[in-house]
Amino acid sequence: MTTTPSHLFYQSRTPRPFLDRGEGIYLYDTTGKRYIDGTSGAMVSNIGHSNPNVLAKMKAQMDKATFGYRLHFRTEPSENLAAKTAAMMPEGLDRVFFVSGGSEAVESAIKLARQYAIVQGQESRWKVISRFPSYHGCTLGALDLTGYDPLARPFDPMMRGMPKVAAPVTYLDRDNLSEEERGLKYAEMLRDEIIAQGPETVLAFLMEPVGGASTGALVAPDSYYGRIREICDEFGILLIYDEVMTGAGRTGKFIAAEHWGITPDIVALSKGFGAGYAPLGATVAGARIVEPILDAGGFLHGFTYAGNPLACSAGLAVLEELEEQNLVSNAANMGDVLLSRLHGLMDRYPFIGHVRGKGLLTAFEFVSDRDTMDPLPTALNAHSRLVELAYERGLITYSRRTRGGTAGDHFLVAPPLIITEAQIDEMMAILTDSLDAFAREAGLDVESAA
Repeated sequence: MTTTPSHLFYQSRTPRPFLDRGEGIYLYDTTGKRYIDGTSGAMVSNIGHSNPNVLAKMKAQMDKATFGYRLHFRTEPSENLAAKTAAMMPEGLDRVFFVSGGSEAVESAIKLARQYAIVQGQESRWKVISRFPSYHGCTLGALDLTGYDPLARPFDPMMRGMPKVAAPVTYLDRDNLSEEERGLKYAEMLRDEIIAQGPETVLAFLMEPVGGASTGALVAPDSYYGRIREICDEFGILLIYDEVMTGAGRTGKFIAAEHWGITPDIVALSKGFGAGYAPLGATVAGARIVEPILDAGGFLHGFTYAGNPLACSAGLAVLEELEEQNLVSNAANMGDVLLSRLHGLMDRYPFIGHVRGKGLLTAFEFVSDRDTMDPLPTALNAHSRLVELAYERGLITYSRRTRGGTAGDHFLVAPPLIITEAQIDEMMAILTDSLDAFAREAGLDVESAA
């Protein structure tokens, strides 16, 4: 069989088969091979593939209109989705600005924050502090806030260089502090950085409530979240939650902020918000931020496809499926099952040093020594090799370098929220086989089954 040369280019030359169709948690290529979508694509397909209710509602909108520019028309799908989103957010987050993806949502959040500062007479505020490691997107603005060296370094001369504080990687700490004390220690790093930068220059703090690509489902100690909110309030700094990956039910709440009773000032949503049915995201804030900007002449920002009626009809149908199928609760329950299964892997594989996550956003990390938490040698290329071994066996996983992009290996496991316990076991069987194969290749020890 000959293959016509492709005119497409993406990130690499890694060969992949043609996709034929998706059904639930499964994807099929054109040869008929089946894959378990163990990461919902890139943590996107929260309600699974080819949901008939969503497709029917999209088709109904397609029969009416697929595009209406927001400056020319209001549309029922965008108005209804905005109302539905506001109803599902914490109280006070009731103004919604639609975008097409996560990077756009983050860009919109920081530009909204900046314009709010200007209308408040605080033009000196422009610095957005974020964490290292972290991931917030690939546009230059979002990349400047991302803490992941391989992605950011080539573009350093083109960016302002926003300040960073350490992500709360308490599982790597070797001290005598309790987890609560460690959480407070990392939170105080933000306060120290605000003072070092000059509080009058700091606009916002941007954080992932549960880590994404750069930190692999990192969850801070509970004490961290409330203290961060207090510090932001102390200095009049806006708290922005990047819930692009965690939002729309992924962690067992509609947004992860709810786990800690935190109401951020601005929230970025995407990925599972449109669940892969259409490019869709949102920046959500409260009236106290949005209304003064509108009173001053309007939000100086926008995208051609913002509020696209077809995309919004898909998003509304996705949120309805989340409610009708009780998928947020299922994410919490199946997340407990999945985390238990992943913790069980540590008995067999000494090179799995840590398992973490919340709901159906979970991860495990490879190490060479659990006592020191030193990573595996980079030459093993473990983060990409295990992904390929699992893919060959019909399981899609997602990995990155853990320690800022230059060392370490973590693997995200984040299947669609419709997954059952039986399907988790099916997924784990393939993952175990893949780990065995990797251990043989790398010459790593494996404990025999009891």
